Amino acid sequence: MKRFLVAWLVIFVVWMAGSFLVHGLLLGPDYAAQKALFRPEADSQQYFPLMLVAHVILAGAFVWIYARGVSAAAWPGQGLRFGVAVALLTVVPTYLIYYVVQPMPGALVAKQIVFDGALIVVLGLVAAWLHRDRVAAAA
Repeated sequence: MKRFLVAWLVIFVVWMAGSFLVHGLLLGPDYAAQKALFRPEADSQQYFPLMLVAHVILAGAFVWIYARGVSAAAWPGQGLRFGVAVALLTVVPTYLIYYVVQPMPGALVAKQIVFDGALIVVLGLVAAWLHRDRVAAAA
């Protein structure tokens, strides 16, 4: 249980930091150019606690699913595979669906998919690294 809670916390922190990097820094100028599609900054700040709740849930589910599928394979490969699978299950279809229903520029959607997809792969590697001793024990 301790490993799960530590991994949950680590994934939460890395995910929040990565999301700030992706959406705040890398995509911030793109979002500013599309400001009519988003809440004003002052308005969105009141909803920030919901962003934290969402990332707590995401991190917990991410770690829980990863921990259930750990095998005796090398941890880097497992982490990459898991990250790619999660990105294909979540990031890619989510931004494609948003593109269909919201007039977002295609170039921005491509950036969202690439940057958020890369973040999810990094999170898969972090989750795998946090469980690496389970892989060694299973070998």
